[in-house]
Amino acid sequence: MRNTTLTTTLRERISTVIVGLVLISAIVLTGCDIPTKRDTGSRADTVDPVATTVAAGSVSVTPGTTSAAPVGPTLVTYVDAESVFREGRYAEAAVLFSSYVELKPENPFGHYMLGLSAWKAGDHARAEQALKRAIALDPSHVKSYLNLSRVLLGTDRPLEALEQLDTALTLDSTSNVVYRLRGRALADLGHVDAATDAYRRALVLDQDDVWSMNNLGLLFIEQGWYDEALYPLARAVELDSTQVTFLNNLGMALEHTGRFTQAAEVYRRATVAGATHVRAAANFARVDGRENNPLVEPADFGLLAAEFVRQVEGWREWDATVVGVREP
Repeated sequence: MRNTTLTTTLRERISTVIVGLVLISAIVLTGCDIPTKRDTGSRADTVDPVATTVAAGSVSVTPGTTSAAPVGPTLVTYVDAESVFREGRYAEAAVLFSSYVELKPENPFGHYMLGLSAWKAGDHARAEQALKRAIALDPSHVKSYLNLSRVLLGTDRPLEALEQLDTALTLDSTSNVVYRLRGRALADLGHVDAATDAYRRALVLDQDDVWSMNNLGLLFIEQGWYDEALYPLARAVELDSTQVTFLNNLGMALEHTGRFTQAAEVYRRATVAGATHVRAAANFARVDGRENNPLVEPADFGLLAAEFVRQVEGWREWDATVVGVREP
């Protein structure tokens, strides 16, 4: 009887050990499903977290297995997305801000940044939709109107752009950017005098607005007023000699006034500043080696720029006089 009891007890202990081994084996096999402190993220580490989904087909299955471990969403913040935008990764920033506005649909700045990212990535339709949503949420946000007008100008809709700029002007009549973009819209509509006045107004508000100088010079070139174009373009290059667009347009004005040697030098500088600028390279090849028109004096860029500064000052004084006359 005693031997039978001992045998029973021994069997029970062996059974217990076997069960324990089975449980240990189960834990080893399924341990990836058990959360640990290392695997657990803290929401306190993020601001406005956004879940981004993994693209379909991005999870692969190892041959011989029946399933793949699920990939969890990546959490990002507004700051993270903005950082990607500032690095110039606009398409990626658009993806991040698209996810952000899904989580924060009532934040106008998320839609604004989505629109800005999409525009810079070349997705005009998405940019237009996002910027219009930003305006709907915050009708007083001037930059949304400005960038929406840029999208509309980029899709050959200057009249619609002008409507947005008219609203922006009522919100901020001191913005040189509003007048600069109005100049572009008016020029596209063929209103040369009105466009010229808009660029001049932009320069009265900001005498160092190099893009208004460039746009004014380009408008003069398009009208065949090549000598007049030299003044604003010389000043723009004086303020920013690394901008390929300014150099290329200045070269164009020099070329059309018969100053081929100087045009070639300016085009060459443009190709150095922007090695991939095909137009500047083609322009340089066209005029390189050509002799100047003997009846035309070489351009003095310093004098041209100084004269343009005096012109802007004259516009500013005239503007102040007109405002003074209008005051009661």
